[in-house]
Amino acid sequence: MRDQDRLGAPLGEHARERQRLQHDQRPARLADQRVDGLRTTSPGEVREHDPKICYLRLVRRIAVFCGSSNGHDPRFLAAARDFGAALAARGLGIVYGGGRVGLMGALADAALDAGGEVIGVIPRALVEREVAHVRLSELVVVETMHQRKAEMAARADAFVALPGGAGTLEELFEVWTWGMLGFHGKPCALFDVAGYYQPLLAFVERAEAEGFLRADHRAMLSLATDVDDLIAKLGAYQPPSIKYEK
Repeated sequence: MRDQDRLGAPLGEHARERQRLQHDQRPARLADQRVDGLRTTSPGEVREHDPKICYLRLVRRIAVFCGSSNGHDPRFLAAARDFGAALAARGLGIVYGGGRVGLMGALADAALDAGGEVIGVIPRALVEREVAHVRLSELVVVETMHQRKAEMAARADAFVALPGGAGTLEELFEVWTWGMLGFHGKPCALFDVAGYYQPLLAFVERAEAEGFLRADHRAMLSLATDVDDLIAKLGAYQPPSIKYEK
């Protein structure tokens, strides 16, 4: 029996996926941002410069991590719907976990209803449990959770976490760590709904104060409560120096 990691992925798969992420650092094509009700383009479409259009550099598709439950506060579900519709209105595509339930399903439904692109990535086991969304722009079926996260990371130009539980935090912290290590140069952000992420932010600040997190790595994780502010921060992101860089 060959050695495997805890997620069932053969040793060596991590290295291949690291190479894939690094090779995916080609400059992204531009996606338009709606300004004063002007039209938008589909994700990735490029037009000649129009002074009436505000271009968002480097971001055409956003990986969104969020809960597979609705949460108790109705503002969480409303925020997921609003967020999905807002990205679609700005011509930005979504990559997410492919589910039809909870905030995940609400996000996808709202973006699709607004004419947006939504790509789902889901393990086969969850498809067999009938939790996969059936009307996405594209549904990518993988074998392991590790492959799911790597595929989402490779297809996205930025990462945003809406309210969610352990899975949401694990996904966000992994791509944030990959950024610290220089495996990618993509922005990460928290979309803070009803103060949900304030305790997490306090923990991050404590980690920095205690010397477990560099200040420039702490600054890699943006926080916003407004969609336009969030998109502006993603577009303005500049990666810091790589951890352990020689």
